[in-house]
Amino acid sequence: MKEKILLSWSGGKDCSLAHYYIQETKAYEIVALLTTLTDGYDRVSMHGVRRTLLEQQAESLGVPLQKVYIPKDSTDKEYESRMREVLLGYQNESVNSVGFGDISLGDVRRYREQKLAQIGMEAIFPLWKRDTGALIRDFIDLGFKAMVTCVDSKVLDSSFVGRLINDDFVSSLPPHVDPSGENGEFHSFAIAGPIFTQEIKVSIGEVVLRESFYFCDLVPG
Repeated sequence: MKEKILLSWSGGKDCSLAHYYIQETKAYEIVALLTTLTDGYDRVSMHGVRRTLLEQQAESLGVPLQKVYIPKDSTDKEYESRMREVLLGYQNESVNSVGFGDISLGDVRRYREQKLAQIGMEAIFPLWKRDTGALIRDFIDLGFKAMVTCVDSKVLDSSFVGRLINDDFVSSLPPHVDPSGENGEFHSFAIAGPIFTQEIKVSIGEVVLRESFYFCDLVPG
């Protein structure tokens, strides 16, 4: 029998690739996509993607979307309290692990592991310590497509936001930028790939600069 797990889901390329590798093991059943959205904005926290697009992803994946709403400028305590409440509910349904798309940030991994351990749950990291250049190559070669939704203006200019992640995008990244954006240089939204039954149709909306990040609004359809 497969172990039931949750998958931390932002809608981007790393969690999509994590989903793919988790499926490939044939050891787990992903029972829900765990997504954090910001109250009053109805968008994915940090990535700025509309809830409706996440719902289209979940429908294409055939996996329920578990939304966790947090206040704007949420404190760690508020975030952890709301997340804990949701996780305990799943734990009562024999779900004892959460998968993550993290690759190499040790402090992030330790935080996740410590918080889950406090309630008797475990973390799974299918992408951990893989070469980031090889990962983005796998993502493209496997047939995934993702749009760049957000870039850090300190390392990339606005021309990178709203682009499709492909060979041209990767080759145009400056040498100091991680090819998978593991240091937060850019975030993305997956629109197609081997885990999806149908492509998510989007168009490019307004591009804005907020707190040193360029955000591109992806519009459904």
